[in-house]
Amino acid sequence: MVALSVIIVSYNVKYYLEQCLHSVFASMKEGVNLEVIVVDNASPDHSPTYLRSQFPKSEYPFLQIISNQNNVGFGRANNQAVKIARGEYILFLNPDTLVSEQTLKRSLEFAAGKSDFGGLGTMMMHDNGNFAYESRRGMPTPWVSFCKMTGLNALFPHSKRFGKYYMRYLDKQAASEIEIISGAYMLVKKSVLDKVGVFDEEFFMYGEDIDLSYRIIQAGYKNYYLPSPIIHYKGESTKKNTFKYVHVFYNAMLIFFRKHYHNYSLLFSVPIKLAIVLSAIFALLKQQLRLLKRFLLPVKKRPKEKMLYMGHHQDLFRKLAEEWGLDVDMMDTDETNHSLAQFEQHVQEKGYVRMIFDTADFSYDYMLETLKASRHVAYLGVYHSEQGVLVTGAKVFSPQTIVL
Repeated sequence: MVALSVIIVSYNVKYYLEQCLHSVFASMKEGVNLEVIVVDNASPDHSPTYLRSQFPKSEYPFLQIISNQNNVGFGRANNQAVKIARGEYILFLNPDTLVSEQTLKRSLEFAAGKSDFGGLGTMMMHDNGNFAYESRRGMPTPWVSFCKMTGLNALFPHSKRFGKYYMRYLDKQAASEIEIISGAYMLVKKSVLDKVGVFDEEFFMYGEDIDLSYRIIQAGYKNYYLPSPIIHYKGESTKKNTFKYVHVFYNAMLIFFRKHYHNYSLLFSVPIKLAIVLSAIFALLKQQLRLLKRFLLPVKKRPKEKMLYMGHHQDLFRKLAEEWGLDVDMMDTDETNHSLAQFEQHVQEKGYVRMIFDTADFSYDYMLETLKASRHVAYLGVYHSEQGVLVTGAKVFSPQTIVL
């Protein structure tokens, strides 16, 4: 039996997905027995064709790709894959993530040691190493949701009474019992899914992970947080000020309340709908103010980001950097002689915005642990020398094109 089935639902992010797969496959070197199922939700960028060119079936028989003709949503696409998954454990993983070689192994070992194990989330970081608070959350009960909607959780972030939504009162460096696991990295035991059911397809996007986490706890299992780092490039923060995000997110909350707190549904439907309207108006005003500011105060062309490449393929990367128009310095180094203190001294002296690691010379584990230990003043860039692709949180650079 396969130990782990990694399920990734993707839409129009083929380069991030490619990098995610590279990091997942690197975990196999640590002895993780896995299969990967990618479900593509009708991506315009022809992700399935590109993936097969990079990961041919003859070399990657453990990779399955399902190509949907329409975007069926996050929950339904994951459920497609669960039906054919053979793993003892299921990992729901976002395509815009980067995992270390150790994270999957540690997750499985931790799960195996808990008789009451239901699900597990891990330490998610932004691409500068800052902790992402979506890594662990409390159950959005009527009171917890009220604190979030009114901003009490932001005013008292470390309070167990007011700040439970993000559970900031817990030590982020220690494993702990939590309630809600993020769907960006959600490890669940297959036998638990068989008992509680898969994702509720009434949720199109957002809320599915909350609903499943709730049902796991209701069935008598426990959800956990493990402080093993991954990168989540995009995260919910990138779109939370748009009308679409506001509308979909708060409607997902409304679906959750109607399903699990039906006695409160009428009481909370009005404030939630009011929150949708007010948040949408606020998002629209912010957008218009930004446009007005650009019109009245044109911004001068920003200087190029100063980057530092670290690795042994300097000549090759220098040629590509010239093609891409990047301002890059070179450091001939690898894991054996790289120093975080030395790098941060360079950042302070020369103002580097991004540190670029070559995957031929640095493991994902080393990159992520370095970023985690840093002062979070520089952002991550990952260069794949075999493909000639540079992935950053802002852009993807390839020999053919630059993808925003």
